[in-house]
Amino acid sequence: QVQLVESGGGLVQPGGSLRLSCTASGNIFRFTPMGWYRQAPGKQRELVARITSGGSTYYVDSVKGRFTISRDNAKNTVSLQMNNLKPEDTAVYYCNLPPPANPRPWGQGTQVTVSS
Repeated sequence: QVQLVESGGGLVQPGGSLRLSCTASGNIFRFTPMGWYRQAPGKQRELVARITSGGSTYYVDSVKGRFTISRDNAKNTVSLQMNNLKPEDTAVYYCNLPPPANPRPWGQGTQVTVSS
């Protein structure tokens, strides 16, 4: 059973930075694309960034130039560096497999709140 554990969220002022981390247990990680999702109150969960096993990346337009996804295959971790945060980035952030793969059971996520 794959477990995904997210950490690193918190309260930050607009313009600030946070670094999220996700640790994946199990044997799926090393050759599997991974993604970061977020879900804001009252909104659907959306994929904001993904990274292939070889390091190719994709970002949704709203975070391009501000967020950077990276991975450490040796440690089974995927990270999301978030800079110049905006109030609209406030959400619970999750990691999981990106489409077209079926997502694994969702972790608890990590809350990011951007507010002055």
